[in-house]
Amino acid sequence: MTTREEALAFGLSYPDTCQDAPFHDPNWQLVRIKSSKKVFLWTYEKDGYINLNVKADPEWRDYWRSAFASVTAGYHLNKEHWSTIILDGTVPDDAIKNMIDESYRMVTDSPTKRIYEAVKKIPKGKVATYGQVAQMAGNPRMARAVGNALHKNPDPSTIPCHRVVNSKGELAGEFVFGGPGVQASRLAAEGVMSEDGKIDLKKYGMTLMKGRQ
Repeated sequence: MTTREEALAFGLSYPDTCQDAPFHDPNWQLVRIKSSKKVFLWTYEKDGYINLNVKADPEWRDYWRSAFASVTAGYHLNKEHWSTIILDGTVPDDAIKNMIDESYRMVTDSPTKRIYEAVKKIPKGKVATYGQVAQMAGNPRMARAVGNALHKNPDPSTIPCHRVVNSKGELAGEFVFGGPGVQASRLAAEGVMSEDGKIDLKKYGMTLMKGRQ
């Protein structure tokens, strides 16, 4: 990858993206998320080469910069959070694509999205507590946020919020699922039986993977 066109095409291959030129300067072309307007890929020509600015994953930032001389601290952006990739032919395509991918993932990440992805990991026949979902979503302190997110669940058919209970194994209020006994009925259909509005966590509780407990 050595051209602006290649970089822009790869950036635009992600969903919910669009190309923009915000400075009324054709040298600066970027790719942003349509819905949030956030930018994850900047392209511009400098010193005879096309440069890319990408959001830098803290876990990989220093590795990429040390592995390739043409990956440097972000030009005209926060140097801790952005990196510049100089398309001079010395950085392999897969490395460039990985860095663009990291940038996209970081810009589109949100606590709510992570909560929904965590709930999808609760297997049929098991339940998880709000606290466990918070841990799986990367922040054990946001159990309350889990409840708020699940109350606004945009797709119950793929985000099984009926598999989430409180720390005592108690089911949610009747209004949450549209009527009395709905959550209990959905769980029973999956083999999870409740008694007096409560689930036996020792029997049906999900066991988190090592390192997430």
